[in-house]
Amino acid sequence: MSDLPAGAGGPEKAGPGAPETDAERRRRRARFLRDLAEARALRARVQPRRAKAARLRHAMRMRTFRW
Repeated sequence: MSDLPAGAGGPEKAGPGAPETDAERRRRRARFLRDLAEARALRARVQPRRAKAARLRHAMRMRTFRW
């Protein structure tokens, strides 16, 4: 996670009405996905039984999925 406060953006912040570039959107998405993966890993460590059950359910869904 970044050490910057939530509202502190870098030089990519041009203003409230400025259109977002693809690079900014990809950067934001990558950060979101990193944070999401970190949160899932933390949840798996804190609740191992529930995480195991979720893994088993996901494996069952994948086995029974039809292409």
